[in-house]
Amino acid sequence: MSVGAELLAELKHRAVCCIDEAKAKLHSLSKDIWSCPELAYDERKSHDTLVAFFRQEDGWKVDSHFKLDTAFRASWGAAGGSEPGDVVNVGFLCEYDALPTIGHACGHNLIAEVGAAAALGLKAVVENSSSSLPVRPQVTVLGTPAEEDGGGKVDMLREGAFEGLDVVFMAHPSKEDAAYLPCVAEQDVTIKYNGNASHASAYPWEGINALDAAVLCYNNLSVLRQQMKPDWRVHGIIKHGGVKPNIIPAYTELEYYLRTPSRSELPVLKAKAEMCFRSAAVATGCEVGMHMYGKHLSVVMLFFVTTNRDYQGQTSTLHTLNYISCSSV
Repeated sequence: MSVGAELLAELKHRAVCCIDEAKAKLHSLSKDIWSCPELAYDERKSHDTLVAFFRQEDGWKVDSHFKLDTAFRASWGAAGGSEPGDVVNVGFLCEYDALPTIGHACGHNLIAEVGAAAALGLKAVVENSSSSLPVRPQVTVLGTPAEEDGGGKVDMLREGAFEGLDVVFMAHPSKEDAAYLPCVAEQDVTIKYNGNASHASAYPWEGINALDAAVLCYNNLSVLRQQMKPDWRVHGIIKHGGVKPNIIPAYTELEYYLRTPSRSELPVLKAKAEMCFRSAAVATGCEVGMHMYGKHLSVVMLFFVTTNRDYQGQTSTLHTLNYISCSSV
């Protein structure tokens, strides 16, 4: 084994030992977040829990309410390096918002735990190896709220929270090990149908049934799936379906998410979905309103397969991981 390989193995062992030593408090951190699920932009207890965690650790500078009310930044470093300007800023992301009614079904408490653990491990490596490193590493942890709804990372990007970071890592729980998971383009849309209320028993012919429009809309989209590409996704709910069974509904509302692998395909799916929305209104005589929403940020995400393979190779020496194929990336 070369000197460089021996040094790398030693550094990885040091990181793993640090994380193993901190496993009790890391588990407690995750459990505290999991036990109190909070929705997007309202993750106050989770924010305070993570801020307190890093303030109790030696050497971290912590900025609570960083850029957003429930975001934070914890930073440590830099040390070593031969030139004053040779700094590489390595970032780790912590998510901690939950889903309505089902809590942390996406495991954001684990994302927060892993982000904190990786940051502690890298810090332990750097502070004991400053003389042998060619650059001055800095470790930054960003708490990024509102992943499930609202686009918190887009807010933080626009606010400059990621400025100065050279590389950013995060991990997401999954049933399989993968060094890379593809992103998707998404459009959120609310569809509102307005009809005319009447008594469903006495004068049903006076009504224009907005619930019929909502049901047709739902069925139109279900039928559309037969002609959709395998990697397109359309899923939604009826949020408002009426007031009472004996009143012809005058108003209904649906919410849908449209997803495609690339932004170039999203307008195609949107156009098909819009025809489903409008045709339901035509068939029932209702008026339809559509509100496209969501925070969109068009960025070029560069991903190098060689870097991915290097990452897989390094992590496989720490644990036995069977990665899914990334050949299609």
